[in-house]
Amino acid sequence: MDEQCCKDLKGKCKCLCAALLVILGVFLITLIISNAVDIKDKIQITGNTITVSDTGEIYAKPDLALTTFSVITEAKTVAEAMQENTKKMNAVISFVKGEGIEDKDVKTTNFNISPRYEWYEENQCYPPCPGGKRVLVGYEVTQSLEVKIRDMVKIGDIIQGATDAGANQMGDLQFTIDKEDELKKQAREQAIEKAKTKAKELAGQLGVKLVRIINFSESSVIPYYYGLLEKAAAPSGVGGGAPQIETGENKIEVTVSITYEIR
Repeated sequence: MDEQCCKDLKGKCKCLCAALLVILGVFLITLIISNAVDIKDKIQITGNTITVSDTGEIYAKPDLALTTFSVITEAKTVAEAMQENTKKMNAVISFVKGEGIEDKDVKTTNFNISPRYEWYEENQCYPPCPGGKRVLVGYEVTQSLEVKIRDMVKIGDIIQGATDAGANQMGDLQFTIDKEDELKKQAREQAIEKAKTKAKELAGQLGVKLVRIINFSESSVIPYYYGLLEKAAAPSGVGGGAPQIETGENKIEVTVSITYEIR
């Protein structure tokens, strides 16, 4: 290899090394900024105050299921649609109450009557067509029933029985906890204890003294979890069984921020 080629190769290597150093530098700066932002979110020092934040989490199995059963019927006349819908919905209500659901846990949330139209056209074209017309072909009645199920073992059987009784639409199945306040209190206590510990450790590291708490705030997240419905295997020679319901656990989360005066 001649002398000129060696010089060119060395020049290219230097450029490549310089580019790699620039990329590495940008990566390190980004990493430092990211870590700084994360710390700032949890600890803030302003003047003679310091604010610390932390989160408490409690997991618990839900003890209340909430769902909606609907009956949707169609007929030529309002009277026919109403009669069929009422018959089926009354059967659904009778069934769920027969399963031990109390009156306070059964509520009608929707009742609607709407006309049904179809478009007829003389020529083959996409509607609306010139000369075409909208024709009333019947009516649709929809009635929805919200049901709270407190016996979690019965969820699958109640779903199966309600659909057998005439419900032809079911809303999202939600799992929650009836008495969330006690669990929220436990999560708050956990978050406060963690925040106080963090504040004491930080004060020691910074060489300052915590004087008093001058501000406190909290936020909580208590999500509703949606159930998994899975058809259970039916015994031989028998129709489909009740759906198998998996409730899992709910997480109650409380985040607190405590501001201390320091000196």
